Amino acid sequence: MKITPNHHLINVEEQINEGYRTEPEKAAEQHLFDADGPVMIVGDTAIPFTKRHTWPLVVVLEDVLSCEECDQLIQLSMDRMKRSKISSDRVVNQMRTSSGMFFEESENDLVNTIEKRLAKIMNIPVEHAEGLQILKYTPGQEYKAHHDYFLPTSKAASNNRISTMVVYFNEVEEGGETYFPALNISITPQKGSAVYFEYFYNDEELNNQTLHGGAPVIKGEKWVATQWMRRKSVR
Repeated sequence: MKITPNHHLINVEEQINEGYRTEPEKAAEQHLFDADGPVMIVGDTAIPFTKRHTWPLVVVLEDVLSCEECDQLIQLSMDRMKRSKISSDRVVNQMRTSSGMFFEESENDLVNTIEKRLAKIMNIPVEHAEGLQILKYTPGQEYKAHHDYFLPTSKAASNNRISTMVVYFNEVEEGGETYFPALNISITPQKGSAVYFEYFYNDEELNNQTLHGGAPVIKGEKWVATQWMRRKSVR
């Protein structure tokens, strides 16, 4: 099995501005995620992954977090959950009916370790990472199809999001899949696994195709962490 060595974190602004040829039909585009697979080594952790879609890039990764780390994050966040909000204005909306919370940047040793690991996987310096968000969905709760990046009319678009990783803390008894309707992709939560996707392309149609949602939980609970990366540093 081929082992991919640790990759160097990119300079986000340079890569976005300069670009490089990857495929003839996408000469003006590039990927942030740069591992070839089938396994990425991050520290002492081997992370198998599969590219589910290339343009736009959607990657499913295994063993991003250990079972113990998943359980610890649930315990640390359980008493801090509040009704989820959306958009840069942080408003309650029926599009998203989960509960959630944000950890402060490097709030404790566990969060600090996980933030750095996710940054290496996403190939973006941790200084570009928003605070780690934890979400809980119970039966009937969902996040309808949406984009993670901000519209040009939003003040937050001046330092827009460029990529997302959603990490699953548990298996859901029924429902709760992450789906991409434009790409015909559906991902079933597996404890410790994650889905990664990016949307910083020059071609807006590629960005539009990252429309995604969290299907309603039918039975059981769904716990996830979301890590968003910004174009410029936020720390």
